[in-house]
Amino acid sequence: MKIHRATEKYEAWLGERIPLIHADLRRKHALMKEGAFPFLRATFYRWAQTWPEVSPETFKAPPALAVGDLHIENFGTWRDVEGRLIWGINDFDEMCWMPYTCDLVRLATSALLEISLDHLHNIDPKHACQMIVQGYKDGLRAGGRAFILAEHHPILREMAVERLKDPEGFWQKLNALPSVRQEPPPSASKALRRMMPERGLKYRVVHRIAGLGSLGRRRYVALAQWRSGSIAREAKELAESAWLFARPHGRNPGILYQEALEKSVRCRDPFVELRGRWIVRRLAPDCSRIELASLPAKHDAARLLHAMGWETGNVHLGSREAGIFTKDLAARPANWLYKAATAMVQSIHADWEEWKKGA
Repeated sequence: MKIHRATEKYEAWLGERIPLIHADLRRKHALMKEGAFPFLRATFYRWAQTWPEVSPETFKAPPALAVGDLHIENFGTWRDVEGRLIWGINDFDEMCWMPYTCDLVRLATSALLEISLDHLHNIDPKHACQMIVQGYKDGLRAGGRAFILAEHHPILREMAVERLKDPEGFWQKLNALPSVRQEPPPSASKALRRMMPERGLKYRVVHRIAGLGSLGRRRYVALAQWRSGSIAREAKELAESAWLFARPHGRNPGILYQEALEKSVRCRDPFVELRGRWIVRRLAPDCSRIELASLPAKHDAARLLHAMGWETGNVHLGSREAGIFTKDLAARPANWLYKAATAMVQSIHADWEEWKKGA
């Protein structure tokens, strides 16, 4: 199946489950042409089809409750119940039971794509893959550990907080969005109201265009002024993982976002909750995804990738014992991740080139 046909079938599958915003889908299709990394971010449904064929040796691995749509910009910061700044994976839209290696191969593939564009500095592709695997192993060996930036991980903290230097710009961008013309569905409105700091608080609702994999879904942001400052709450509509689109005859476990939040080894964001099909969260300068462009020019890529590998293990440990993964890793040859990621980079480039040609 070619990429255009796969996209058409996936969007039809998704449209049977939730309403889609076709203007945002057209924007997504245009962004997919801009580069191989944006293409990767936008097409987990295609990855779920091609990865087992391109790298069957990594597909054969013990299952875990895995992120699925993992890549190097699927990490961010938030505040835990104690107000501490936490770093980690911040998007579980495609969470599903799948071979645990899916997350590692996809993370490594995204790193290789960005290294080729010099967006990750002072590290070669093979070393990048080694750092991801080493971080994953170290995390499993330690039984997992959340990344609390207040008192630990000073280098990671420096990289993570670089984008926090312009909070005014963050709020100006959000507050400049026009209000929606139609009221959100009652279920979304209820979810947003319940996440406000007090009852009866007046707010206006805007439609935020964000992300790539989820672009095309309904996403509402409630903006309000509270105690002399701006606050924002977002409700994004979820559907079952695209992993199930590629395996229509498998068991459907439903939306597993909340399970990921509750079981992973992490300090939870108390403002993130699944309510029906809506994942609701607080938006703020210190509670959002970290883009590579926001990192310091001289960031430590090796340390960052090691931390990403470790955090991936934090998620997997929520569903299986560490020994299941360490045993499988011990049986794999040296540089297995580099080999798999390199093959997937070639596959993605082939699909991307085909996508740019048009239907």
